[in-house]
Amino acid sequence: MKKRVFACILALCLCVGLFVGLIAGCSHSENAPDPSKPQIVVTVFPIYDWMQNLLSDRAGEFGLTLLENSGADLHNYQPTVNDIYALSNCDLFVYIGGESDQWVADALTQAANKDMIVINLMDALGGLAREEELPEGLTEDEDGHDGPEYDEHIWLSVRNAAALCRVLTDALAKLDAANAEEYRENCEAYTAQLDMLDAGFTRVVNDAPTKTLLFADRYPFLYLVKDYGMTAYAAFSGCSVETEASFEMIRFLVGKVDELGLKHVIVLESGDQRIATTIISESRDKDADILTLNSMQSVTMDDVKNGVSYFGLMQENLAVLEAALAN
Repeated sequence: MKKRVFACILALCLCVGLFVGLIAGCSHSENAPDPSKPQIVVTVFPIYDWMQNLLSDRAGEFGLTLLENSGADLHNYQPTVNDIYALSNCDLFVYIGGESDQWVADALTQAANKDMIVINLMDALGGLAREEELPEGLTEDEDGHDGPEYDEHIWLSVRNAAALCRVLTDALAKLDAANAEEYRENCEAYTAQLDMLDAGFTRVVNDAPTKTLLFADRYPFLYLVKDYGMTAYAAFSGCSVETEASFEMIRFLVGKVDELGLKHVIVLESGDQRIATTIISESRDKDADILTLNSMQSVTMDDVKNGVSYFGLMQENLAVLEAALAN
């Protein structure tokens, strides 16, 4: 029933979007897509930034649209009429393919451009996609999910990022075959930077006196933790909609701080510090610091215009990780 209702809404969105598109075209709005350029639509910031690096000097020859651009959490995103219209008429559409993208399948069935190239990045990862894990101490009831699912925060692994950039490069080469070699050169240059960042993470973790992270928040960093052989504890899973941790969970995390002598508790960029503050105040030494890792789920277009990049945010995460593991 829900899928049928959503399909009707999508059809209405496309009709309204078409009308809006015609009006925008007649008024020559500077925000309207340029029909003379190939149109690329992506769902989340990391994909958008990867595309910018792969297109490089040719970025101005394409229309590149980021759907989730307002800073709203990935798990709460709902496409607007303009989003559906942009997707329906684009030449290349790239999305993560996780639980939060369930709306995409119906949107694609309604798409006007039946020849568009569609990339599901979780499918592209294949066996590298990881099943979401419940951190120790967390039960399925607290997590809010009925069964196992794959962790959709695939961009929080620079190794995944390098692999996925090659997938995106193949798509660009198909879309614009005349300049395929240039895109491949751009990809090699960018993935070389990602490989250097990967080496930095490896060095930091290998040299660290502890390899344990404690998240007083959600846990979207499964890929990062697994890439470098770390251990993590968390108040919630990566995709949890919960905002209040149970008394038992708080007590468990306080016990881990005391048992392991942890000097740092981690929160996400979009979260608050209430749980972290409680854990620290209830711990034996009460002197742990609160550090912030950036999951890139709240990046806005204003951030992009101000120079925020995937590589830069992962560099910042590396510095935070080094501090968190210093203990």
